[in-house]
Order: sequence, then C-alpha cells, then structure tokens
Amino acid sequence: MVIGIDLGTTNSALAFGEDEAVQAFAVEQVVQPGEVRAESLLPSFVYLPGPKDFAEGATALPWDEQPKYVVGTLARRRGAESMGRLVASAKSWLSYAGVDRNEAILPVHAPDGVAKISPVEASRAYLEHLNEAWQHAGHPALGEHEVVLTVPASFDAVARQLTEKAAREAGISKLVLLEEPQAAFYAWIGKHADWREKVGPGDRVLIIDIGGGTTDFTLIDVKDHNGSLTLERVAVGDHILLGGDNMDLALARHLEIKMPKLDAQQLQALWQQCRAAKEVLLDPESTVAEQPVTILGRGSSLIGGTIKSKLTRAEVEQILVEGFFPHVPPDEELVKTRRSALTEMALPYASDARITAHLAHFVKQGGAAPTHVLFNGGVLRAGLVRDRILTSLNLWLPKPVKVLDGEDLMLAVARGAAYYGLARQGKGIRIRGGVPRTYYVGIEDAMPAVPGMAAPMKAFTVVPFGMEEGSAHQYPGRKFGLYVGEPVEFRIFSSTERRGDEAGALLEPMPKDLKELPAMEITLAPTEKTPGGLVPVTLESHVTATGVLELFCVAASGDRWKLEFSVRERKA
Repeated sequence: MVIGIDLGTTNSALAFGEDEAVQAFAVEQVVQPGEVRAESLLPSFVYLPGPKDFAEGATALPWDEQPKYVVGTLARRRGAESMGRLVASAKSWLSYAGVDRNEAILPVHAPDGVAKISPVEASRAYLEHLNEAWQHAGHPALGEHEVVLTVPASFDAVARQLTEKAAREAGISKLVLLEEPQAAFYAWIGKHADWREKVGPGDRVLIIDIGGGTTDFTLIDVKDHNGSLTLERVAVGDHILLGGDNMDLALARHLEIKMPKLDAQQLQALWQQCRAAKEVLLDPESTVAEQPVTILGRGSSLIGGTIKSKLTRAEVEQILVEGFFPHVPPDEELVKTRRSALTEMALPYASDARITAHLAHFVKQGGAAPTHVLFNGGVLRAGLVRDRILTSLNLWLPKPVKVLDGEDLMLAVARGAAYYGLARQGKGIRIRGGVPRTYYVGIEDAMPAVPGMAAPMKAFTVVPFGMEEGSAHQYPGRKFGLYVGEPVEFRIFSSTERRGDEAGALLEPMPKDLKELPAMEITLAPTEKTPGGLVPVTLESHVTATGVLELFCVAASGDRWKLEFSVRERKA
C-alpha cells in the first residue's frame, strides 16, 4: 500500500492506493467542542488554546484526551473569532526565505503570553494528526508505508527540505516528494483509463493550480517514444505567492470600508469570516445569494457587542474576477511596485495580484502553445473563474484549448500522489521530468583588479535545464581556484528561459538575463592535505531525489567540499 498526502495551505488530505485502486481517507477531527467526526479534508489550521478557551474534554480526540493543539475544523472555526491564537498559511511561511522557518513566529500577530510555534512545527502538527487518525482507523503507522508528499512545483530546495523535516518529525520515514501539478495530472490519468485517446503525440498540457497560498503553472508534453506515449514535464512557473488567501483579504478590505474602524485583530477575524463566506457563496452546489459576516466588537462580546455585515455572491464574483482574473493582452508585463523599506512582519505576496497576467507571462515564455488545460486547486472550483481563464487563454492562443475533466479539485492532489506511488511500483505510467531551471555558479575573472571596479563575472553551467533528479555531472576538464580557510562568497544564478546551455558551459561575459539568487557566505575548512589558500579544484553537481542542488569542489588531494544551495527567489 502507498499513501498520498496533500499538505495544503488551506486544507490537507490523505489518499491510499493498492493494486491500482486509489481511495480518499476520511480524517477524524474535532468539528465542534465535544464532537468528533470524520471529514474528507483536514483544514490546515492550528489553534493554540488558552486556559479558558474550551471546557475540559471539549477538544479530546479518540487517540489523545488532552491534545496540545487544536487542529482542523474546530481550529478554523474558533480561530475566526480569536485570530491571535490561530496559525494559518503555515505552508506559505514555510516557503518564505526571509524568516527563520524553524523559529517560533506564528501566529505573527499573537498577543503577549501566547506561545508561538514555527512553520515547520505547524506542518508537523497536520501530518501528526493525519498519522494518528490513520492508525486509529486500524492501519499501521504511516512510517511503515511509502508516503508520497506533495509540494508546490515552485518550492525551492530549502522549502522542500523543511517539508521533509516536518514529515520525518511526524513519524514518516519512507518519504518521496512530488510536485502538486504533476500529482493533479496523475489523478487525471488514474481517473481516465482511456487517457491515451484524449491526448496524443504533439499535445501540450497546461496545468493551472491555484490553491489557498500559491499559484503554480506547469507544462507537460505528450510524446511518441518507440510507438508508446510518454509524458514529459517541460516547464514550471516561478514561485507565485498568490492564491485564495489574497482573495479572502480583498473581500475583507471591501467590507472593512462599510464598518467602524477595525483594529488588527478584528481585521484578521474579518479575513477569516470572508474566507468562510466565499466558500459558501462559490460552492458549485450552493444556491445562497448572500452570507452574513459577524465579528466581535472591541472588548468582550458582552460589552463590545458585534459588528455585522454581509457578503453577496455578486460582490464576490465582481471582486475576484475583475481584481484577480481581468482580461489582459498576451504580452502583458507584470507590475512591480516599489516596497516600503520598513514593514510589519508579513508574507511577501506577489506585488501584481492579476493571476491572468502571471499566466500570460508563463504562456509567452513556455514556447509552443498548450493544446489542453487541466485545472486544480480550491479556487478553481468556481465555474466563473475557470470560464474567465479559458476566455483569456483562447484569446491568446492560435487554437482553443481543450479542457481535461479532472478529479475532485480538493482531493486530486492527494489521489494523484497515491497513484504516483503505485506508478513507482510499475502499476501506472510516470511523467518524465527534471530540474525546471538552468543553474550557474559565478566565476570571477582572473584579470587583475581595476581600482573602483568589481572584477567581471562569468557563469559556469552546473545544472542544465531538465537534469533528472538523482543524477550528477562531473567537469574534470575545467579547473578553478577555490579559496580555503577564509570567508568567501558563492554566487548562484538561474534561468527559466535559457534551456540550451549544456552542463559545463562557461558563459562569458555573464548573460544579462540570468537571475541572481541569494549568495552563500561560507568559510571552507582546511584539511591535513589542504592547509588553506588558493586550491585548484574541479566541480561536480548533484540533484538529489528531493530536488536539492549540491555542488562539490574536489581537490587533487581527494578533499571534497560540499555546498547545498537554497535556490531561493529574491522578491522585488
């Protein structure tokens, strides 16, 4: 048996597969004080209860009478009333390189006296809950199964490592990471036994995945290999911290104008109330035209009273469609706003909230036009959003795209992860793929320094586009000088557009279209064979199974210095 887990920003899910059959797992959780029920999704929220928040036994679980945290549905509900104790969007914080993600920083706006937790610990809490619920249902612990855990395609190496760390701390040892858009496509394959009749050689599938915290784009090509169809991932979009959270905040800001001046805690509560109202109003099966929104006034509920408003379906549709999915031309440039030098601690959301503009940029850079589109993510449950995206795509492309009917948009990633686990055992088809960018290490020119000017830089290609995970390259024909025993800086660059640079290519001068990543400052330790100074070395590059990029500097003496690059995105 294999397990697939979608560790989502807003909801998490678990599915399991055996002999090519995949099923979703209903997760027991506290849904109301004193009430435990199995639900198809585990909301990705942790509530840090105070001493008087719940009556004794109100948060008890079948496997834990006094849990340290409240996780899931009750956490989400109670947190909408007391945001200072609610940990939300932990997955987005896990991807934010601007903070120490192992540090206890959540909730960011917690009042004094509330013991915070780290993004890693919050992720661990969700996974531990899934593990305990799975065991309580009579199954062996997740540590005894092969588990496929999904991450955004745009997660950098550090975010992947931290996700893996949270999983191992939750007792998951046999772990494989899989990109979420690929998982959605695997779910589609698993649902359609006749998938080879729906796509053929030369087709290109665009996967659009819009969840609570991130937006991901992926392209998969369908190819003919010796008479058999093969699938190959050919492009992945940049990390876009933009999703349902932003839409919920936009709705909250819309209602805030109609209310008395709110403080930070009340705005946070309004944000969560708008999320709940949006989900009801945009539910495909809902006929509700409006939804009440109520938050506590200042002071206690008895003294401060409540502040009431309502959100209508028409308001939600207008704000979401026109604000986040406006019609844009195919060559639309992304808007970059200048940020203030000082700001409160917050996630660095994309400065341009127009998802259609990000999509236009991706499609333009992706080369050949997509022929099919597959939707995934909770935001895309709304038919009007899917329709707006399709309209935009068909205005840009030479031929209308065909929509691939997908799985349940809330469970597809978990189901697809389980299918992938079966495919690894030879019980399904696999998508070929590799690193979605080309990576370079900066090499300083050996020419003498000129006063007042930095030495010119060259770019050495250490990881070519499409390099398969688990593979390596060696470059014995090129020697470089490495400073050992003193502080040095490694400069790393990447490109999503330069796909023809081969491993070992030295680009001089440095191309202007490379994107520089945060430099690594380090002092490489001398050894008995290499006491220090400038040492001739050759380079080796490895890509691990979890997408971590490793660079080895190898001296003739046999000494090796290993560097792991975080490959983080710099934000404008």
